[in-house]
Amino acid sequence: MSGDARRAVAVVASTRAASGVYEDRTGPVLRAWFESRGWESRVVVVADGDAVGEAVADAIGSGIDVVITTGGTGVAPSDVTPEQTAPLLERPLPGLADAVRRPGSGSRADRCAQPRAGGRQRTQRRGEPARSPGGVRDGIVVLDPVIGHLLDQLGGGDHAR
Repeated sequence: MSGDARRAVAVVASTRAASGVYEDRTGPVLRAWFESRGWESRVVVVADGDAVGEAVADAIGSGIDVVITTGGTGVAPSDVTPEQTAPLLERPLPGLADAVRRPGSGSRADRCAQPRAGGRQRTQRRGEPARSPGGVRDGIVVLDPVIGHLLDQLGGGDHAR
């Protein structure tokens, strides 16, 4: 379903990237994927914590079709992306979260990650560990063949016959 008119936001949860300690490398990977599908896109880098939930809620409130978060899915005290975004999901999609975690499940970070996936009205939201651009690419491999169908279904579409 490439080329459909969608809008997407990558929300990067990283206190260090938000404060300029280092440059985020995951948001650009997501933005390139969004744009390869013909979607309008942007990347928002925020500190871990409440700012994550606020950025996701703002994106949903502005009618964004796809919100993907990276970072904040580990078990450190500051890793609260799942807790910040879970209340915003009306339709949890645990199978999608499990499938995205599976490709890199050999790493310690993957085994400790708490990804979430779900939908809200016409918006699909997915959380990626911000372990590396490679981890985000692993998630894209899983999402790419199903994202169009997910968005169609969330928008009230029927299954292909």
